[in-house]
Amino acid sequence: MADAVTSKLAGRNVLVAGAGVTGRSVISALTDAGARVTVTDANAERLEQLADTGAELATALTEPPAGTELVVTSPGWRPDSPLLVAAARAGVEVIGDVELAWRIGQQLDRPPVWLAVTGTNGKTTTVGMLEAMLEAAGLHAVACGNVGFAVLDAVREGYHVLAVELSSFQLHWSSTLAPHASVVLNVAEDHIDWHGGMADYAAAKGKIHQRSSVVVYNAQDPMSVSVAVDHAGPDARRVGFSLHSPRPYEVGLVEDLLVDRAFVADPLRTAEELATLADIRPPGPHNVANALAAATLARAHGVPGEAVRDGLRSFRPGAHRAVEVAEIDGVRYVNDSKATNPHAAAFSLRAHRNVVWIAGGLLKGASVDQLVADVAERLRAVVLLGADADVIATALSRHAPDVPVSRVSSGHDEPMTAAVQAARGLARSGDVVLLAPAAASMDMFRDYAARGEAFAAAVRALPQGEQGDGDG
Repeated sequence: MADAVTSKLAGRNVLVAGAGVTGRSVISALTDAGARVTVTDANAERLEQLADTGAELATALTEPPAGTELVVTSPGWRPDSPLLVAAARAGVEVIGDVELAWRIGQQLDRPPVWLAVTGTNGKTTTVGMLEAMLEAAGLHAVACGNVGFAVLDAVREGYHVLAVELSSFQLHWSSTLAPHASVVLNVAEDHIDWHGGMADYAAAKGKIHQRSSVVVYNAQDPMSVSVAVDHAGPDARRVGFSLHSPRPYEVGLVEDLLVDRAFVADPLRTAEELATLADIRPPGPHNVANALAAATLARAHGVPGEAVRDGLRSFRPGAHRAVEVAEIDGVRYVNDSKATNPHAAAFSLRAHRNVVWIAGGLLKGASVDQLVADVAERLRAVVLLGADADVIATALSRHAPDVPVSRVSSGHDEPMTAAVQAARGLARSGDVVLLAPAAASMDMFRDYAARGEAFAAAVRALPQGEQGDGDG
């Protein structure tokens, strides 16, 4: 592997910004390629954990060391970080781990095929479905990127096809990335505090399309369409998907069938059945849309229809994504801790008729007014917790004033236990107690997974036969 990229990275002075999981992956790739690596982080303890990598450690740098030729930043570092601003001012290129993975992959004898997915919501489910379809077709493929398995590691391990989940942060730091096919599933308010505004957030998402051969868009999401129009290259092939009957050169639904009219011999006159709604788990319109997006990317790479079907049948959703934890006295308890923004929470809430909603956390500048207005009629009651509970409470008072609201105090030792117990008292038989926070978790929990685990543990600790009457 090192020989393949020696001409590009050997002997270069590279600064790695960030000592987390991404930083370790980047350092390994760079040192194997013969680069001279320095790594910096404000967290000295985390930095010290990289002492075994052979990189030089430097705490809290605010400008690159003399002679730095390239900076590789972890995706969470904001563009206005003093170090990255200083690097740009000095004319030093700043890239992310995804861009580095792309460049390293292009030096291989057999560069991997990238099928890339971004969007505000649904990314992880879509790349999981896509990975299952690719594997069903017998391809040496893996889901990677923002899903836990670093794309750099996937490239270096020699996978032939990558189902890559990309965040807006990762795309911001990419400049030459050219997937074979790419999709922007949807665009809604998220990470506005990082990007500085909705236009910049959408533009970061759009970078996924700039050099793609096949640009896939959600025909029912105006922003997805707009991003495809604005960012696709002049020679790109554009393919839409939707929950409606597909027109020529689209993928869509005909009654309960997923149907391809894009990647067939005669799109004007013929179509191919790919799968049925019964093949998709978990059910719900948003997961059907995810399946259509995954199928479109798979078909763009020549995957046969039966592999699309078999992949969907074998796919299992990840933890903390609309997972039913238990049913107690007729009330279902559903963990969708992964609904970390209002757009995702809206999808989750719309899947149920009568909901006791557990919400709150860090909204990251996103508005919840439209969410609350859209789902008000489904709300039996709401339990709020976390830093931005007041923001959600204000939206509820405006758009759902008759819905009972319970608050968990900020100083509670076990806030999720208190929230679940409060929801238990508000729910009736036939209701769903739904954790779909519409917010990030870091004000109270390590991450969304820890939040979901706390919810599941609290549900399992509930006694039987003590359900409330729903009048609270």
